[in-house]
Amino acid sequence: MKESGWTQSDLAYVLGLKDTTGINAILGGRRGFSAEMAKLLATAFSQPAEMFARAQSIWELNRAADPEPGVTARARVQTEYPLREMMKRGWFKEGSSGVELESALCQFFNVGSLSEIPHLSHAAHRTRYDEIPPAQLAWLFRARQIAQEMPTPPYVAAKLEEAILRLAEARSEVGGVRHVPRLLREAGVRYVVVEALPGSKIDGVCLWLNAHSPVIGMSLRYDRIDNFWFVLRHECAHVRHGHGRDAAIVDAELEENFDRDIGGEERTANLEGAEFCVPQKEMKSFYLRKNPLFSEIDVLAFSKRMKVHPGLAVGQLQRMTKRYDILRKYLVAVRRHLAGSMMMDGWGDVVPVEI
Repeated sequence: MKESGWTQSDLAYVLGLKDTTGINAILGGRRGFSAEMAKLLATAFSQPAEMFARAQSIWELNRAADPEPGVTARARVQTEYPLREMMKRGWFKEGSSGVELESALCQFFNVGSLSEIPHLSHAAHRTRYDEIPPAQLAWLFRARQIAQEMPTPPYVAAKLEEAILRLAEARSEVGGVRHVPRLLREAGVRYVVVEALPGSKIDGVCLWLNAHSPVIGMSLRYDRIDNFWFVLRHECAHVRHGHGRDAAIVDAELEENFDRDIGGEERTANLEGAEFCVPQKEMKSFYLRKNPLFSEIDVLAFSKRMKVHPGLAVGQLQRMTKRYDILRKYLVAVRRHLAGSMMMDGWGDVVPVEI
């Protein structure tokens, strides 16, 4: 306007406006202008319309309020962890500010600052936890959190051996799973069930709170009797052999990886888990004699002789044959039976813990 020697009235006239009200508001910084006005001004002053659009954007950014600190915290955590799902489960509350969210997260992960949370930490703060995928790690911390609240006597190895023998007697009926929490507690093993986070594919964990407090956690990712007893006995094997004392053992996709060539602690736990479900020598003999036709009456008779629920034999047969349609009706769900003897975290319920 100054270079053109125009007044506000002149500009309003050039733009085809009735009065100078709009021009005055723009010049006074009380109003921005629309894309249409940007094009009008560009035409009037023979300038690119983009120049006016950029000026408008800068003006709006300068007037905009700064975002609350919680945006930074939420974005940083959500990049790695299923934050919304964790809050939906009631694992912690967001609060009304970023400071409260950061405080809740630090308490959950037992660290002093957001930068120390695994997968968010700086290189100098890297820990062994950074090797565990975030969704699995969040589940692990929840299982540990619940376990710490459980009143349990000190662990006695001999009592765990007794518990395993008594658990073997419970394999023949679906309701036998209800004895698991009590028998493990009497042996000094803290038993926790936490619903898996979406996509985590976690089955169980073995960890130690201290030298006298082992923890077995399970997700019941597959709510089937065969998977339940295999995963449980797999984790019991870890405890029996003192695995996981230095670092928690997180077991994911146990069924999918069973036949892979693995060694060490996982192989030991797999073998003991399979042997517990059905004695492997007997299972292989039955398989070789009946393959490829496994009649229902033969499977039921074999299961009765082995003193196990038919679902355990069926699960083994499906794995050995890779035919997952065999007698599927016997792979019954167990979670509802287990729920009658313990509190489980997930599936709409939250185990109350002190935070």
